[in-house]
Amino acid sequence: MSQGIEFNRLMLDMRAMQMDAMSAPKSTAAVPEMGGTSFSDMLGQAVNKVNDTQQASSQLANAFEIGKSGVDLTDVMISSQKASVSFQALTQVRNKLVQAYQDIMQMPV
Repeated sequence: MSQGIEFNRLMLDMRAMQMDAMSAPKSTAAVPEMGGTSFSDMLGQAVNKVNDTQQASSQLANAFEIGKSGVDLTDVMISSQKASVSFQALTQVRNKLVQAYQDIMQMPV
C-alpha cells in the first residue's frame, strides 16, 4: 500500500513539473548583464599575445644570427618552441570554433 501512495505522489509531481515546463517561458529581461570582457575580446587578446610571442621569437633569432652578445642558442630555441606551441594551440581553438559554427549551421530550424 505504501508503494502505491509513493507512485501516485511521484505521478502527481511529474505532472506538476510537466505543467510548469509547458507554461509560458519566463522573461529573460530581468537577468542582469554579466560584467567583464566578451568572448571576442578574449579571443582577440589571445591572437595578439600569440603574435607578440612570435615577433619576440623572431627578434631573438635575428639577434642570434647577427651574433649579438648575450643571446644564447638555448634561449632562441625555447622562444621558438613557445611561439610554435602557442600558435598550434590557437590553431586548435580556431578549428574548434569553425567546427562548432558548422554544427550550428547544420542544425534544423
